[in-house]
Amino acid sequence: MNYRIWRKRSMNKVNIKLYDTKSGKKIDFVPLNENEVTIYYCGPTVYDYPHIGNFRPPVFFDLVHRFFLALGYNVKMVSNYTDIDDKIINKAIKENKTEKEISSFYIKNNEEMLEKLNVLPLYNRPKVSETMDEIISFVQLALDKGVAYKAKDDIYFSTSSVKDYGSLSKMNLEELNAGSRIEVTDLKHSPFDFALWKKTNDEGIKFDAPFGVGRPGWHTECLVMINKVFNKPLVDIHGGGFDLKFPHHENERAQSMAIYSSPLANYWMHVGFLTMGESEKMSKSLGNVIYMKDFLNNNDPDIFRLLILKGYYRSPLVYSEEAIETCKREVEKYRNIKKTSNLFLALNKSDKQGQLLKEYYEPFINSLADDFNVPNALLHFDLLVKNLNQAIRSKNYESALNLKFTFDKINDILGLKLATVDIDDEILNLYHQYEKARLDKNYALSDELRSELVKKGVM
Repeated sequence: MNYRIWRKRSMNKVNIKLYDTKSGKKIDFVPLNENEVTIYYCGPTVYDYPHIGNFRPPVFFDLVHRFFLALGYNVKMVSNYTDIDDKIINKAIKENKTEKEISSFYIKNNEEMLEKLNVLPLYNRPKVSETMDEIISFVQLALDKGVAYKAKDDIYFSTSSVKDYGSLSKMNLEELNAGSRIEVTDLKHSPFDFALWKKTNDEGIKFDAPFGVGRPGWHTECLVMINKVFNKPLVDIHGGGFDLKFPHHENERAQSMAIYSSPLANYWMHVGFLTMGESEKMSKSLGNVIYMKDFLNNNDPDIFRLLILKGYYRSPLVYSEEAIETCKREVEKYRNIKKTSNLFLALNKSDKQGQLLKEYYEPFINSLADDFNVPNALLHFDLLVKNLNQAIRSKNYESALNLKFTFDKINDILGLKLATVDIDDEILNLYHQYEKARLDKNYALSDELRSELVKKGVM
């Protein structure tokens, strides 16, 4: 079956441009279906605690998720868990546990971290272990179509079956040192061919298939999960970290083209590394990682989220103590204006509803529509915060009401929790007592009441 790349132009008036890795330029975003956006980004291999660099793609794609929701789209955001892998097997042997025990433990930890970072629940979270029947059928289909071959007891995909192999990652295959990036073996027809299925006799988990007992190749799993979840091998956006362009995404696309005549995605988005210093990628193999569980034990999750949002997603993002301190101050600024405006509006409560101020909201949205230019979008958010402060100082209730309403709508997209308390009658009564003590110059009592309000998170 040929999958026609049929796209209907959305009724939404926002002109969205995305940088597509395949075309190498920013192009208009037109979804496959008018009111729906389908997105898949590659998830983690769950064999250890994730480090903070692992969370740059999930936080970025959560912003993408929230942006499309704000525009009124039905968003189907999907990411996987690779829960069958040699690293998981080795960890299980080392700790005398089952692969399921290892993967379940780290999946639970990953989910806890995502919740703390305020990442929205996904449409689906497939696991390799739950997709094995489909993977085995896919490998058999590749053999039947003649785009895969058996080499000894393994099954390899023939990259020569795809005329434009290398076009996604822009790799020069003639100059590429195959041994540095891909496995080389005399059994392969080409050094770029890759395993769809590998025979194994080790003690790890293995699966029985018509072509032999073994485990699937990494590059096959995501393609099959996309096909299973979306009922076709095509999504609007496929993404992941910058390092997945080659060979992982190149090989996913190659299989989809060879077997389904489908490019797998109409837009390919890749997120830059989180680096230690100016150039060193954060990596467990380099031993320079900060585990997310440790970071969040010492820091507000909003700090990390803002750190990720402040960097342009396609560029490397430098992690430093200076950057963290800057984000701490900015998160505190946003939280303070939320506290102050909540209290101000509660003290001057009326039946009026806030109105969305287009002079702030539209340029914010338009900045995100320009390939998610968050640094520029935040300039408009900061201007709103400044003017909201001024409205409160000048006791302009209507202006503050509309600015706060717009603040909340923008922050729904940014996804900062900015945890504050609800202003109830008890808190209002306490605040009135504080104001009276202050006006009466009863400084001891006013200090005591202010401390109580601070403890409650009101001031």
